[in-house]
Amino acid sequence: MHHATPLIGTIVAGLVVAFLMGALAQRLKVSPIAGYLLAGVLVGPFTPGFVADASIANELAEIGVILLMFGVGLHFSLRDLMAVKNIAVPGAIVQIAVATLLGMLLSWFMGWTPIAGFIFGLALSVASTVVLLRALQVRNLVETERGQIAIGWLIVEDIVMVLALVMLPPLARIANNPDGADFMMVAQPMAATLFKVAGFVVFMLLIGRRIIPRVLHWVVHTGSRELFRLAVLAIALGVAFGAAFVFEVSFALGAFFAGMILGETALSRRAAEETLPLRDAFAVLFFVSVGMLFNPSVLVDQPLPLLATVAIIIVGKSLAAFAIAKLFQKSTKTSLTIALSLAQIGEFSFILASLGTSLGVLPDEARDLILAGAIISIFFNPFLFTWVSKAYAKIEASELPPAADTSRGHIVLIGYGRVGHYVAADLLDSGTDLIVIEDSPDKVAGALRKGVETVRGNAVDAGVLEKAYIDQAAQLIIAIPEGYEAGAIFQRSRSLNPEIKVIARAHSRDEYDHLKKLGLTQIVLAEEETARRMLALLRSG
Repeated sequence: MHHATPLIGTIVAGLVVAFLMGALAQRLKVSPIAGYLLAGVLVGPFTPGFVADASIANELAEIGVILLMFGVGLHFSLRDLMAVKNIAVPGAIVQIAVATLLGMLLSWFMGWTPIAGFIFGLALSVASTVVLLRALQVRNLVETERGQIAIGWLIVEDIVMVLALVMLPPLARIANNPDGADFMMVAQPMAATLFKVAGFVVFMLLIGRRIIPRVLHWVVHTGSRELFRLAVLAIALGVAFGAAFVFEVSFALGAFFAGMILGETALSRRAAEETLPLRDAFAVLFFVSVGMLFNPSVLVDQPLPLLATVAIIIVGKSLAAFAIAKLFQKSTKTSLTIALSLAQIGEFSFILASLGTSLGVLPDEARDLILAGAIISIFFNPFLFTWVSKAYAKIEASELPPAADTSRGHIVLIGYGRVGHYVAADLLDSGTDLIVIEDSPDKVAGALRKGVETVRGNAVDAGVLEKAYIDQAAQLIIAIPEGYEAGAIFQRSRSLNPEIKVIARAHSRDEYDHLKKLGLTQIVLAEEETARRMLALLRSG
């Protein structure tokens, strides 16, 4: 008996095809978001084969938007923003203005209405949070000054977009009025909207700020991880729905404030970790639903407008950001990092495009240009980042005197967790030259407090290994508990240093056999070592 329903079919098709396209994108070293968007194109109505239910996909996308904005709120830090406010606030505002004006100029040539041009330009002005953070994390730039400026810049962009989402519906009602609009017709809906938003903000700051942390602290003391996870999701979705139902503001704004309030509590990191899998899953469905709206015929029907759109995103916006950073007397390296980080568009652009078309003020061809520009800019951003970074590194290297000695002979330790920190302590006590690679911020902070030279990042990435001078290392200890990941690290390390001696750990016989097949000979199997120790204690007495 056939039990498939449109809901199940849409979720299954979306996730399966997104996985395939995301894996392909990862293989090509491109952001998986580009793969998810292409997956949406494949299951959308403009390509042959299976077509997912668009209305259900849009409903799922709404949940994706709520969880995405909740995640943005969780990571919103007023303290971090204030540290770089002198450049991030004016820089982001000027860059948004430049990109919006360029978009409006293109829309004028296309014959669109002023409000369509405004939404189009605004959508081209804001970078993807996911893509930017991923680019900085891969290159270990999050904790650097240039990384902090780029993130602060993005936070300002996000705040502007949240305000834009609030103001677009009344602007659309005014633009759609065939009799025109006098001052009162403009002022009344604006004032009403701002009043409702202000009421929601006041409610969240006075009431929500007290109730939400108390609820979470009560839940966490129950000791139930499942209940804590459920509480976080209930807060995110409940506040978003309540904001729309009671105050008539967007789901996005409600979710953003829920995340922002949670982000101020001591439980913010755990809340982010517990909800990450569900946020990722619905974020994927959000990108798939956006891809379903894209008509590939725009590549043939509007090649010149598409080229101009991509040029605004990659060239116009980046040059504006670079010039602003240089105006604030930042180094060329910092200015390039900011410019390249912003040379793409993403989730807010999709939200603006979807809202604009649903309100009837943005033409379909504008939405298609935004989606195509996003896919192309996201696809090329990692390559552009790598190419410019390598070119700049060569220039820097040519200006430096040659090194007298490149040998170091140190030990690289992967992981500063339950096993790694014991290994590190013993090696430091013996005076061994040691570098630790760890991707957890808390563990990195702990290692630095102990005086351990530490590189933050995922050791699967060859760039992170290079920062730990793996090519000069004598030995590598892989202390992380994931045997298959250890295998990938082993292969990348050997490609950079064929002579390095490697010790790894495995948690199962399958992981042990996998590492053996890769050529790793020194492997510690936890169960085996525990059994040996227990037998030794038994025989000793």
